[in-house]
Amino acid sequence: MAAATTNNSSWLYRQLFTNWKPFEVTYVTALLLLQVIAYVIAPDTVIGMISGVAGVICLVYGMKGRKISFIFGFIQCVAMTYIAWISHAYGSFAMDIIYVISQPIGWVLWGQQDATRSFQPSTRKKIFFGAFIAWAIGWVVLAQLGGQLPYLDSINFVISLIAQILYICKYTENWSLWIFVNIANFCYWSILTFQTLTGDNTIGSLGANLSQVALQAALLFNAVYATKVWSSGEADNEGGTE
Repeated sequence: MAAATTNNSSWLYRQLFTNWKPFEVTYVTALLLLQVIAYVIAPDTVIGMISGVAGVICLVYGMKGRKISFIFGFIQCVAMTYIAWISHAYGSFAMDIIYVISQPIGWVLWGQQDATRSFQPSTRKKIFFGAFIAWAIGWVVLAQLGGQLPYLDSINFVISLIAQILYICKYTENWSLWIFVNIANFCYWSILTFQTLTGDNTIGSLGANLSQVALQAALLFNAVYATKVWSSGEADNEGGTE
């Protein structure tokens, strides 16, 4: 029993604290402070800040290729599901439910597959083209349901699903899709925040919307950096295995 406890503690320490570059520590700190600042500006929802902080931590550990990212991801997804619901972001809401389910799946798969992978160029083009078609179909469906900004929400709904599948299977191409998703989500939540400030939108809350603007900015930066890390193979086996 003592040996098992020691091994678990050692694994947790490696996952959380080892092999961090000074640049990474600096930018993670900056991204977390961004979430706190957003909460200070509009402190009307603790859930929004929890979603933002957990989301940053999840994706940063994901960038490092560490399995523990799925624990923080589960917390972020549950919080984000609530925010999407009160904001009538139906595409985000549906996608967040899938995110919650995908976290334990990713936990299991990352225990079996340590190295990152990439598709052949021809396969990559087919995946990106399929994502474009899926986005267009999602746009039409969400517009019929009366969701807010369906052309942007569809990106979060369908392209995020493809990106999440590639992420839990450790394909490098997931980050290219996440960059696209994060840009769309940044615009989406920025528009909702502006509409809330001007009184044109009474759905949701300013704090929840603003926390998501900060989160998407953080995730966009992380996705760009993660593309470099995964493409170079630096994420492989980081933090040790279980």
